Amino acid sequence: MKPTWILAAAAVVCAVVSIPPLAAQQAKPPLPKSQVPDLGRPTKVTDEQPPFSFDEYFPGRWTFEWDVPEGVLGPSGTIKGTIVYKHLDGPFYQAETTATGPGGPFTVKETIAYRKEGKTVARWVTDSRGFSFQQIAPVGGDLGGYFNIYYESAPFTYKGRTIRIKNAMRLLSPIRYRNLTTLSIDGGPFVNYGNPWHEKDLTANQSKH
Repeated sequence: MKPTWILAAAAVVCAVVSIPPLAAQQAKPPLPKSQVPDLGRPTKVTDEQPPFSFDEYFPGRWTFEWDVPEGVLGPSGTIKGTIVYKHLDGPFYQAETTATGPGGPFTVKETIAYRKEGKTVARWVTDSRGFSFQQIAPVGGDLGGYFNIYYESAPFTYKGRTIRIKNAMRLLSPIRYRNLTTLSIDGGPFVNYGNPWHEKDLTANQSKH
């Protein structure tokens, strides 16, 4: 049999190895919480849907990859970039996108107004590729914690074509949403322009606190 002190030393080493460093434990940022309150019971169809909080969801840095088809907005390929959302004042917010696509780098700036009590949001979008447009959307959701924003733009002109853009933003978790985008050209039907996922950079958001 091995001496008792050897067994005790081995147990201490195993315990130390199994415990991650304190710095590593503290470095992991907490996950954002769902905006649906815990009722302590299953939800009912008569339960009131909680209002969507723009402040709790969007502010921070988001990353995305977007596979786009060839069209009036540019060549086909993959767009990669980041969006930084900030609260300005009252119901007003700002979003700035920095991205690189098959046509080169570009930026997008948005001014957003959200009426929580009216469940509506509007935004003014300026794209460095040479166009700008306005959109308005209803904000909906369900008792499962999913929210939807259905943006629809006014017609705008780019490269001699009349364009309308719809964005169906499906907020499926506190850290991920999907942007289903469709385009109409010269009054034609709306066609798919990609369905990118956006993911919140929790490390970047934590470093600001």
